[in-house]
Amino acid sequence: MNNLAMPWTLQRDAFGRLLLTLADASVHVGVVPVRAFPLAAPLEALSLMSTEGHELVFVDHWDALDADTRALLADELAAREFAPLIERLVAVSTFSTPSIWDVETDRGATRFTLKGEDDIRRLPDRSLLIADSHGVMYRIAAPAALDRASRRLLDRFL
Repeated sequence: MNNLAMPWTLQRDAFGRLLLTLADASVHVGVVPVRAFPLAAPLEALSLMSTEGHELVFVDHWDALDADTRALLADELAAREFAPLIERLVAVSTFSTPSIWDVETDRGATRFTLKGEDDIRRLPDRSLLIADSHGVMYRIAAPAALDRASRRLLDRFL
């Protein structure tokens, strides 16, 4: 199935907001794409939500979309799903919490505060999701692939 067969279109307005036009010609301004399973299955089960939080369109899989629509949605989701990938742990202030972590990510070096060990979650694919004290989420895609010093620091919190 491609987007031409779908009874809706998606584009940006002059202000950069997503515009969804449905088959009945109704236009919804500022729709928000939401992945059902952003980490476990990011290319499946996507909804386009109204500003009031109502689902307007459900997409089973990204393959059901044309390239232009996928690009629009990927740009929008990238802005919403900011989750830097931790590549190396440089230093940890203390092995009790709260602690300050200095890390290198795919977006550069940063420092954040870990409030508690329960802010580190193991995901089904063995990756880790770490929430800092401000709610920013960081990922470690493959903890076993980190350098030895980083693994040693991380093991103190797992």
